[in-house]
Amino acid sequence: MHDPLPPRTFFLLTAAGFCAFFAVWALAAASGLVPQLFLPSPLAVAHTFGDLTQRPFVGYTLQQHLASSFGRFGMGFGLAVAVGVPLGLAMGWFRWFDHIVTPLFDALRFVAPIAWVPFAALWFGTGIGGPVLVIFAGAFPPCVINTYRGARYVDQLYIEAARTLGAGSWLVITEVLLPASLPSVVAGLRVSAGLGWQSLIGAELIVASSGIGYLMVKGQSNISTAIVMSGMIAIGIVGFAIDILLRALERYIQRR
Repeated sequence: MHDPLPPRTFFLLTAAGFCAFFAVWALAAASGLVPQLFLPSPLAVAHTFGDLTQRPFVGYTLQQHLASSFGRFGMGFGLAVAVGVPLGLAMGWFRWFDHIVTPLFDALRFVAPIAWVPFAALWFGTGIGGPVLVIFAGAFPPCVINTYRGARYVDQLYIEAARTLGAGSWLVITEVLLPASLPSVVAGLRVSAGLGWQSLIGAELIVASSGIGYLMVKGQSNISTAIVMSGMIAIGIVGFAIDILLRALERYIQRR
């Protein structure tokens, strides 16, 4: 395992990577090999990004589109956690329940979240239910899998000690199983949040009338690559921020 880099070295290497990326992008745009219409320069995209934060596009500013997307994400991701974590714990603790649920779960988890979009559109149209369902489909499996693995690999000494002290199944699950499997649960939340955020954008490309995915669709309809790229940058920034928060939570849990 590699030793962690000093903060200054890490920052310099990260900055160098970003500078190299933007330099290649700027050179490619300036070379004329690709028309500016399809590959605008970084400055042109930055200008469009700033303009989208000030002027509404298809009814909303960039921040309002992001807020709409994040609201859908929060509902879908929250539902996936609320259902997935208890389900994973129950599967890890009750062997008979594991045998009942696992075959169906294994069949459903291989259905790509984007494959739920036609079903969501038929059920909910362009309402909020469609994107929430698609986000749930993307975020739910990692929650269940990581919680299940965490519960299955809890040290049996803890469980036997709790039983010796007279704890029933409910107390063992809440006081032993959940705390011991929490690092695995939080690690699963990082994966779950990433897949849920990606699934949201896919859903909004088809079944939404607002949000960052909808903004990108309308940008494509207007043949504005700068708007599409601005939407992609906004998606990356928000996704990175979500991951940073979950990393901090993961480090906190591991320290505790």
